[in-house]
Amino acid sequence: MRWRDLLFAHWPVDPETVDRALPEGLSVDTYDGDAYLGVVPFVMADIRPRGSPVGLSFAELNLRTYVTAEGRPGVYFFNLDADDRIGVRLARSLFRLPYYRASMSVGTRGEGRSREVRFRSRRLTTDAPAARFGATYGPDGTFSEPEPGSIEAFLTERYRFYTADDDGRLYSGDIEHEPWRLAPAWADVRANTLFRANGFDHPEGEPILHAAAPIDVTAGRLRRVDIRSRP
Repeated sequence: MRWRDLLFAHWPVDPETVDRALPEGLSVDTYDGDAYLGVVPFVMADIRPRGSPVGLSFAELNLRTYVTAEGRPGVYFFNLDADDRIGVRLARSLFRLPYYRASMSVGTRGEGRSREVRFRSRRLTTDAPAARFGATYGPDGTFSEPEPGSIEAFLTERYRFYTADDDGRLYSGDIEHEPWRLAPAWADVRANTLFRANGFDHPEGEPILHAAAPIDVTAGRLRRVDIRSRP
């Protein structure tokens, strides 16, 4: 698949705030003592099995944080809203991820450093809290790979995600892609109820914003995590 028109919007929060919301077996990952909650809107394009000539494309919006398990850093998703009924059903069944159906619109203009994305999302799933997001955003500088050890690398250079099923069993999945190419970003956020929908207060202060250049991604299969063997 190919991820494009992606914004990383991250807020530093108290690690205990995140820890209370994690399933057993995951530990909060921190940078200079802070945990982070990230809102990430983007478009997933050409999603298909390896070798297939036809793929799905849809917009996605997630609220995420950063964790470790088995000594490995990764991403934990509190929600993933997506504008595709089939994609949501497959993701929930194959990857046990908390996907929800949403009505989304994505408009763009310009290219490269002049790219502007207008992203809107309204959750349609009725058995989950309502969630809305609306923003216009784009890059505000030059794209480059994050420096190792930097806050940019901590927030983005992660190649594993973790998820738990309804019985608390923990799973992990790996992804593969080239290093991110990031640029400072600007964003005009008109609506964002993702924190409230997931039981968090909206963090104080302004977010750290990064735009990402398009990137090709391969995702592997889930595997069960034996939390008894966690260091």
